[in-house]
Amino acid sequence: MGKQEVIGVFAGAAQRGDAADLAGLLGADAVVPDGSVKPAVQRLWSRLGGAVLFLDAGSAVRLIAPLLRDKRSDPAVVCVDQHFVVALAGDADALAHHVADLLNRTPVVTGGPSIDSVLDELVEQLDATADGNVEGCAAAIEAGEKVVLRNPLGFPLPALPPNVVPAGEDATWMIIIDDRAAASKDNVLRIVPRTLIVGVGSTRGASATSVGAALAELDAQGGLDLRAIKAFATAEAKADEPGIVDAVEDWGFWHGDTAELLTFPTEELAEIGVPNPSSVVRNSMGTASVAEAAALRGAQILGHGAPIELAAEKFKRDNVTVAAARVLPRGRLALIGLGPGASEERTPRAEAEIRRAAFVVGTPEAIDAVSSLLRSGTEIRHEGASDLAARGAAVAFVAFGAGPTLDDPVEADVVVVPGVWDR
Repeated sequence: MGKQEVIGVFAGAAQRGDAADLAGLLGADAVVPDGSVKPAVQRLWSRLGGAVLFLDAGSAVRLIAPLLRDKRSDPAVVCVDQHFVVALAGDADALAHHVADLLNRTPVVTGGPSIDSVLDELVEQLDATADGNVEGCAAAIEAGEKVVLRNPLGFPLPALPPNVVPAGEDATWMIIIDDRAAASKDNVLRIVPRTLIVGVGSTRGASATSVGAALAELDAQGGLDLRAIKAFATAEAKADEPGIVDAVEDWGFWHGDTAELLTFPTEELAEIGVPNPSSVVRNSMGTASVAEAAALRGAQILGHGAPIELAAEKFKRDNVTVAAARVLPRGRLALIGLGPGASEERTPRAEAEIRRAAFVVGTPEAIDAVSSLLRSGTEIRHEGASDLAARGAAVAFVAFGAGPTLDDPVEADVVVVPGVWDR
């Protein structure tokens, strides 16, 4: 039922007798808190391994919804009425069956795909597309099977279960986090982050079909997965070129997403160094490159100081030229203020940043305040947040009040997160 031992049995005045009887049957770990149900649940939530609510399902859901974090850390929660014991949240199936047996009522449990597995969260955090059976891979992780995770570009990852390893034999699944194209295989889950900015140039009147065919060369010859495209870029003079505009819209349609079309003045593109300058393009456009230069300039803009590289030099087909630049991942440092308030007032974003970290840094008191949010395997440090992030790790630096500050710049993605709702 979770990492805590206490089972709270919560009921209003009319059913406190029934709650006390049930607590006696559940054993020494069960308690019936004093007072009204709502403040009692909020007060004890972080200590609970299980919660039994003598409430109707709707009231129970409204009560616990603001407190829920994820299935691995939430207590098992069930609600009880005259006929049923309903599993609501956390790993509650076993508790629902047990309470139903004790009360001679019918357990109600549900099954089906989860949307809060570690893989679902990882895909969301990386702004990525998943290619493969996420549910099957997540089930293997939950079952403790060995899963190999390859991360060739070095994305900062959260703490992962100990059976997810960087290498090894006899793994039942493999996870690959990469923006490069690969054929689908059984028991391989590919997570494709959006890292690529594609530069496009064309002659006047080039069709969307021609632009689309040129984009396909990034896959066929450049070895890049087109689902990794974050944005397109071109010269301002090409901003209204129908073939380019329509091809970008077509890409969004077929990939179920949208991508911005960035445009840059030719004099700005002329300042970008490229491996394949063209005197012909310089004479006609005023810049020696459109596709490569626009891709690199777009990566600079969207990378916000992150390192970039040319992932695919230009390809030309049917009077269309394309190239791709990559925004390389770097460490992530979240500066999180815990405020003076209670844990239930903490913002969802602050809690999400704590859960996505592999390292949580802070004073012992601050770490203790967020301990219920930490994933298994999260490493705790009391100093060195900036150094960890600069080496590529995902780090949450927590402190009471407004939060920690930095004395010096850090070569990492730094986010400042208020930890408590601003009233």
